[in-house]
Amino acid sequence: MVEERAGETQRVLSVFELAQGLKQTIEAATAGCYVEGEVGRLQKPASGHLYFTLKDDRKDAMIDCVMYKREAMRFAAQLVEGKRVQLRGRATFYPPRGRLQWVADVARPAGQGALLEALLRLRDKLIAEGLTDQDRKRPLPKFPHVVGVVTSKTGAAFADICSVAKRRGGVRILLAPCVVQGDAAVKSILRALEQIEMAQPDVVILGRGGGSAEDLMAFNDERVVRRVAAMKMPVVSAVGHEIDIALTDLVADARAATPSSAAELVVPDVLAYAHLLKNVRARLTRSMSALITAARLRYNQERLKLGDPRFVLYESQQALDERRTELRRLIEARIARERGLHDRQHRRLLLRHPRSVIHHSRAQLGPVQARLLAAMRSTLAEQGSRLTGLGASLQALSPLSVLGRGFALVSTSQLPVLRDAAQLRVGAEVRVVLQKGAFLAKVQRLETEVENQHSFDHETRHSEDQR
Repeated sequence: MVEERAGETQRVLSVFELAQGLKQTIEAATAGCYVEGEVGRLQKPASGHLYFTLKDDRKDAMIDCVMYKREAMRFAAQLVEGKRVQLRGRATFYPPRGRLQWVADVARPAGQGALLEALLRLRDKLIAEGLTDQDRKRPLPKFPHVVGVVTSKTGAAFADICSVAKRRGGVRILLAPCVVQGDAAVKSILRALEQIEMAQPDVVILGRGGGSAEDLMAFNDERVVRRVAAMKMPVVSAVGHEIDIALTDLVADARAATPSSAAELVVPDVLAYAHLLKNVRARLTRSMSALITAARLRYNQERLKLGDPRFVLYESQQALDERRTELRRLIEARIARERGLHDRQHRRLLLRHPRSVIHHSRAQLGPVQARLLAAMRSTLAEQGSRLTGLGASLQALSPLSVLGRGFALVSTSQLPVLRDAAQLRVGAEVRVVLQKGAFLAKVQRLETEVENQHSFDHETRHSEDQR
């Protein structure tokens, strides 16, 4: 409905349109949420629906709630006046009464939210480690002889397992009793799993009957879950009813909805297998009879084709004799060839006998030794003559030979060889080396080159006159 006023258009809603708009908006915004509060004014009419309020004393707030019959049958035990709960559902607007209310489909204790988050984290951790992978799950034995059971010895779960096993027959039941709920449940279950593993049954059933989420918490404990995953034999987890899921269900090799289902899964039905075996035996007997009849028919046909087997045997023996004769001839020819080869190799070996080789080598070594001695003598004589010549040349070049002809070697403390008189001064000491011996002298006078030449010529003439 549209109303025009003062040049503008305004939309006018009916009460129904407003109620429907609120209902759709609220439901879309709150679907799947949890709300927490204290239950109050609980009503249980004959219809089976539950009407109550959920209030928050800390903030002085309250909302009307309803849980319909289908959900109330499962969660009625959680709704007790004065108890704090968490309700999953959605907020809605109820047009007939014009009020807001919360429609709940799941109820749980208020502290269960954190617990559920912890369980989800543990589940994700187990998945990340691969403990829930399908490829690590072992197949159950088809015909177990001993079935281990870990559960309460007084609970209905063990009685159900025994009842099913007795009906299906053929197995022994080995019980490791434990506490399945409460503070002592975890340690009791771990101890029972240890005991049943030591007994080494073919398969183990871990289970209990139904209960609240708190009753099943022992089967969500990380220690129990990891111990189930580490069992040496296959494990079937049967915790609670079909709607209950525990973490042991995820890591076990198989999951059963109930302990009875676990027994049916593990224990083979002897009567069914006996009936199946009877049918298989009958079919096998008929098949074998047909095969024998067909084989006997083929045998008779082949026998007619074969004739008298003695002639076949005689022909085979004759062929064998001929092959034996041919083989003997081939062997003798081979032996003759090998003997000839052996004789030739033996003669060649005699020619290469060490005594023959040594004698031949000595005959060749005689002339070579004589030539070697002659060459050595000639080389020694030639090298001796060369050495004598080199010695004479060396002697001629020796400083001692020069000194022997009357020359002297003069040196000072600063000059190892004195070549110029100008290098001296009067009074200097010199060392004079002769061919035989040496002496020290002191310079008394330095002569010029002309005086020295005159003196040298005079001494030379005097020496020649004396000769």
